[in-house]
Amino acid sequence: MKFLVAITRAYPWQTAILVAALLIAGILEGASISMLLPVLSIAVGSQTGSGEIPETTAPDQGSKVERLVTQAFDFIGISPTIGVLLAAIIAVVIIKSLLMLVAKKQIGYTVARFATDLRLKLLHALLVTRWENYLNQAVGGLANAMATEANRASRAYMSGIMMTAFAIQALVYAAIAILVSWKVTLIALAAGFIIIFLLKRFVQKARKAGLRRTKLLKSLLSVMTDMLQSIKPLKAMARENLADYLLERKTTSLNKALQKEVFNKEALKAFQEPLLMIFIAVGLYVALKYLDLPLANVMILVYLSIQLLRQLNKIQERYQEMVVYESAYWSLQDTIAEVEKEQEDSTGNQIPQLNHEVRFSNVGFAYKEDWIIRNASLTFPAGKITALVGSSGSGKTTIVDLVTGLLHPQEGELFIDDLPLAQVDIKQWRRMIGYIPQETLLLHDTIRANVTLGDSELSDKDVEYALRAAGAWEFVLAMPQGMESIVGERGGKISGGQRQRIAIARALVHRPKLLILDEATSALDPDSEAEICKTMRQLRGELTLVSISHQPALVDIADQAYRIENAKVLPVPAKQTDGKNSSDDASDRGQDVKLASTT
Repeated sequence: MKFLVAITRAYPWQTAILVAALLIAGILEGASISMLLPVLSIAVGSQTGSGEIPETTAPDQGSKVERLVTQAFDFIGISPTIGVLLAAIIAVVIIKSLLMLVAKKQIGYTVARFATDLRLKLLHALLVTRWENYLNQAVGGLANAMATEANRASRAYMSGIMMTAFAIQALVYAAIAILVSWKVTLIALAAGFIIIFLLKRFVQKARKAGLRRTKLLKSLLSVMTDMLQSIKPLKAMARENLADYLLERKTTSLNKALQKEVFNKEALKAFQEPLLMIFIAVGLYVALKYLDLPLANVMILVYLSIQLLRQLNKIQERYQEMVVYESAYWSLQDTIAEVEKEQEDSTGNQIPQLNHEVRFSNVGFAYKEDWIIRNASLTFPAGKITALVGSSGSGKTTIVDLVTGLLHPQEGELFIDDLPLAQVDIKQWRRMIGYIPQETLLLHDTIRANVTLGDSELSDKDVEYALRAAGAWEFVLAMPQGMESIVGERGGKISGGQRQRIAIARALVHRPKLLILDEATSALDPDSEAEICKTMRQLRGELTLVSISHQPALVDIADQAYRIENAKVLPVPAKQTDGKNSSDDASDRGQDVKLASTT
């Protein structure tokens, strides 16, 4: 029930409207059943031969229900004949059906909104979480939360709402049955609760199976995502059987959990029917043998008892469904809470300009107790190209992450011109940055979509500017559909160099002031690398460029270079600083890069 309370708090007005609609519909159904009792009484001859209920009914001539119906019609001045009663029953049923249509429509909309709200809540939390926390999240687990868990949580919500609807109907049936015979009603209620008690073990086992299913799905999709990203090298080494074995083992465990879940659901339904019929038969026998009730009353009581017990059974079935699926809701809420707890701090409100330089002043950063860089003082002059070299894991990417504000130094301070980065509006600063990662990730979409990433504020002129600046305009024009050409899965329809140029265009389309290349040419052949270097030279002066690279070519075109080793940032000697290095200078820098790579 904790789940229903949480949902009611999250959607108070929607829940109130739904409950009110269901309650009114239940009352109308109760009214139609109540009017049916006098009709049956007339039909079996318990009323006058004229076909009318007498205006005054003695206590021993009719049940409380019949007297209430008579009084209601007398109040509005209508004689309750069979025709009037049947017409009234039809009218009430039509109104009740229309009301249920509105209620179910609202339920469908609310269920869809519920799943959407959960997904958006997780998405918004992820977009503002600290970078370190994001790195701790399994991509497959997040995908599972976004898709599977949100969908299963919405099914739990649907089951909870339907359980509420059945509970309201059960209350209406019980209220009418009490007016006919409280003794029979108590017997029916006792029978219903006995059935629920006898079958509760199937509910408990289904809950456990649902919880295990939630955990296994999260684990399976996390592993599968990682495996599929590595499937090419695994197949190349004929070791895909390792992925097959691991995924098969987890899938088999998931299948067992699903089997237990299905068995307990079906077992609950299978045992409900015979137990229901046993108690109905016993109740009918008692009513006919010992209670001496009129036949019309017995017929209504049998109907009400059957409906009441069935509603109680449906309540238990929907409750079972809810507890099976609600584990996904709590798992998703845990993920959201964990991500929200690690929100990124952004206290600055100053707008940066980057007219002169990005400057590190005695900066130090450590992961736990391991210092990646310490006492680092370096500058990235505006309009110049700065190269960062060093062995893998030396701290090159850490420096870039500090510049972008994804990480915060434990020592020292960063400045944009003379403005401390801690005082800067970090979102405004990041909008001034273009970032090109080592692994170029292209969408299975058009070149235009890959450049704009769906930003509606970017025009065709912006896309053309970016493609021209990236040196990609000529090959894009040569493609059959130009900017509307599809690049294929992960850009598989175009070459590596072309993919890299589209990635550069993506970084340039919003006209940044700082362009960062993180090993952007490491996977390219020499000719493609040379073309990228040519593009970078053309951008000198327009942008501030920072390049992380093991490759000598990007160091050769740099105005300055730094080597990171043993947590220290050291300048790489240069004979010239105008970016047009002599062959001797290029050789020196190449030697420095090789040295850094082997350190």
